[in-house]
Amino acid sequence: MNIDAVVSSLSAAEKVGMLAGETHWRTHANEECGVPAVVFSDGPHGLRKQEKGEDHLGIHESVPATCFPTASALACSFDEALVEEVGAAIGEEARDQGVDVVLGPGVNMKRSPLCGRNFEYFSEDPFLAGALGAAMVRGIQSRGVGACVKHFAGNNQEHARMVGDSVIDERALREIYLAPFERVIREAKPWAVMTGYNRLNGVYCSEHPWLLRDVLRDEWGFDGLTVTDWGAMSSSAASVAAGLDLCMPGPRPDHARALQAALAQGVLSPDALDSAVRHVAELAHKASLGRKIAYTCDYEDHSDIAYRAACESAVLLENDGTLPLRGTESVAVIGSFALLPRYQGAGSSKINPVHLDDSWSAFGNAGVEVSYARGYDSVSGDTDEAMLAQAAHVAAKSDVAVVFAGLPDRFESEGFDRKLMVMPKGHRVLIETVCAANPRTVVVLQGGSPMEMPWRDKPAAVLLMYLSGCQGGRAAVDILLGRACPSGKLAETWPVCLHDTALGTGFPDMNREVLYRESIYTGYRYFDAAGVEPAYPFGFGLSYTSFAYSDPCVMPCEGGFEASCAVENTGACSGREIVQLYVQPVERRGFSEVRRLAAFASAALAPGEKGRVSMRIDEAAFRFWDAAEHRWRVEPGAYELLFCASSCDRRLAPTVVLDERSAPFSVEGRNADMSVSTDVPDSYVHVMPGGFTDEAFVKIMGPSLPARRPLRPFTIDSPVSDMSATFIGRQAFRIVDLLMAKTVELMSDDMKTLMSEMAADMPLRSFTSGGVPIEVVEGLVDVLNGRRIAGMAKIARYIPSWKANEE
Repeated sequence: MNIDAVVSSLSAAEKVGMLAGETHWRTHANEECGVPAVVFSDGPHGLRKQEKGEDHLGIHESVPATCFPTASALACSFDEALVEEVGAAIGEEARDQGVDVVLGPGVNMKRSPLCGRNFEYFSEDPFLAGALGAAMVRGIQSRGVGACVKHFAGNNQEHARMVGDSVIDERALREIYLAPFERVIREAKPWAVMTGYNRLNGVYCSEHPWLLRDVLRDEWGFDGLTVTDWGAMSSSAASVAAGLDLCMPGPRPDHARALQAALAQGVLSPDALDSAVRHVAELAHKASLGRKIAYTCDYEDHSDIAYRAACESAVLLENDGTLPLRGTESVAVIGSFALLPRYQGAGSSKINPVHLDDSWSAFGNAGVEVSYARGYDSVSGDTDEAMLAQAAHVAAKSDVAVVFAGLPDRFESEGFDRKLMVMPKGHRVLIETVCAANPRTVVVLQGGSPMEMPWRDKPAAVLLMYLSGCQGGRAAVDILLGRACPSGKLAETWPVCLHDTALGTGFPDMNREVLYRESIYTGYRYFDAAGVEPAYPFGFGLSYTSFAYSDPCVMPCEGGFEASCAVENTGACSGREIVQLYVQPVERRGFSEVRRLAAFASAALAPGEKGRVSMRIDEAAFRFWDAAEHRWRVEPGAYELLFCASSCDRRLAPTVVLDERSAPFSVEGRNADMSVSTDVPDSYVHVMPGGFTDEAFVKIMGPSLPARRPLRPFTIDSPVSDMSATFIGRQAFRIVDLLMAKTVELMSDDMKTLMSEMAADMPLRSFTSGGVPIEVVEGLVDVLNGRRIAGMAKIARYIPSWKANEE
């Protein structure tokens, strides 16, 4: 396809018509020019192809597909090859179901354990998230299907996600929040990038020229499509002018009308319009070529991949020697999650699995003598005296008790953030009751995020499965029985309690302007700098065997260093060890982290076997962002290369010295930048819990701190909660109820609860995702601002045509 010829042959009306979806999941085709439609589908950890009913929150059922472990679980494998294999399987199922672009992976950072969507993201560490995100993209695209990396950028809380402004200082933005996207773009070249709902430093991501054009395209070399998250567009003209290509979902005839008006008024240049059309046509061309690539799709084989992924991602947190079980013990299986597992997240990533196992059946299939107690209600997590008594009874008469517990669906989901870091009280009481009845109690945790574990010294063992996908039940039992050796390592820090985190109870930020006061001190960077001991550090995970590290070697190579060490299995069973390499300046330079993850590798070894792991590190492992000069820089000096079993378990520590003459990349002497400047507030040099204040943050943010936005007058970006604060707004809710009634009828009780959490934060323009014309929303805004006659006239003019199209 000659893309330039296609673009030049289109009329202005045809061009603007291509820049929004034809349906919820499909773009407009132009068959005369040879531009086919492109089909999108949700799919960070499996495909969610919808054929009957369309939504982006998991309301309608989807076509059966394989549900793989979520990113929060999969990241604990620290295995790029495995993640790429999972991506390839998702790509094969996309081909089988006629999907051209999969909306994933998500590589946003985990600022707090409370973010409701953390299960969908890989890590608190930008290097790990970027490496695994790139692997997922390579896997998906190897099958002729596009990957759409998301949510670009600074989308780190669900509360008010569609109207919030992520205010991030330049250094943290570059080193933490943009870094994983940069790695994915440069290494894997995804077909598409999805913009976040939020504003970034005052500007919506979907209309942010610095983000979409200066950084993404000009600096990183991205040549694919940019697309809004579903319902994320605020201004049509501003978005396309800034570098946004496609507005989703559709249909959005108002988008075309707005772009034509902007062209006529000179607000939107023809070149910006042509650029967007070109990227849409190029994506369609890639999709048409991808459909011709030979492929196979074996759902049984994909179940096996999901099983292996669940095994490799499981993290053993505690073990006094009770695990692995011999298989001859009688086992009390306790907890509803054993029968009704919590295996995936809620919201847009909710998958209808082809196969779904459970641990109760897996124990039976393994020939283990088992008894069962429900323990708690699977939906609410509540328990009562009768359930606790039954659980204690079966535990006491069994050799071993295995309690399945964690976070029910309603505790974490897209659309809202957790209020606390705790498990349901019923789960906590159940664990303590069973441990009192049988000291040989093992707890299997299911959930997407860290939980407070005040009971963690009571069980004999704790196995963390996270959300382990459709084969997680069998995987958990095989690990408990020693058929598989746990090898996963935590991809995020597990705090003792919420107050120990950098943000404490200040997350989510309830203001519209979300100040990232902690700057670069996220995850283990904060725990290291503040000297706070976590329950389980980043990179931690036990095994049924043991490993010894020795013989480190660091050799310069082109553009970096080759670092290696010997690893020996000194235990009694085969296992896999994940070796993590951290870079740590011998002298910490003021405003900087103590150490950072720079590489990782693994070795699978039999008992007594010795192998060697090798990792390459380049300039990115040493560089920091010089906010004064707006560029990357490496300072000379001595750096330890720490071979570690976790971020807190250093085994070997060779040193390299970088100077301006001998380093394999450019290094420079110190300038008066933020890493050493005396103007940096002391709380960012000598980090202490609770030390990140607004006053200190303003000093490192500088003059770019955006002003708070007034609540009045109303705009299409005003959240529904603002509307309810006026008499007219409360009456207008009746119109909203009418518009949304059909959708609400289809929701489960849990989904209705989720929607009630989300509704107050939704901007008025979000009704366009349900097919409501933007002109109706604008009419509602006029009414709220006192222009009642004009507003009602606009609503009356467009509602009939919308209702006709809907029917």
